[in-house]
Amino acid sequence: MRILTLPVKAIYFEQIKAGTKTEEYRRVCPHWSKRLEFVTPDQVVITKGYPKRDDTERRLVFPWRGFTVKTITHEFFGPEPVEVYAIQVGARDALSHPTKE
Repeated sequence: MRILTLPVKAIYFEQIKAGTKTEEYRRVCPHWSKRLEFVTPDQVVITKGYPKRDDTERRLVFPWRGFTVKTITHEFFGPEPVEVYAIQVGARDALSHPTKE
């Protein structure tokens, strides 16, 4: 099983968990292109920081629903618009049992 693990800050983790944030962004660059455009994961695991493997409270597991490429302006990326991968995540699609990595 292919798993895409995305560590995020606590504020974004809580928003995804609550269902108010349905996309996680990664800047379009060779690093993320290689991981998203050439490999199709089965699941996306959002982690609150870098938890231990058995810390299920700091992990959210979602089925892979794909991504879109968007141009956004966001404080995390600075004041200029940037092209990002918008990876689809959402609480309504969470899997009931986290997968071990």
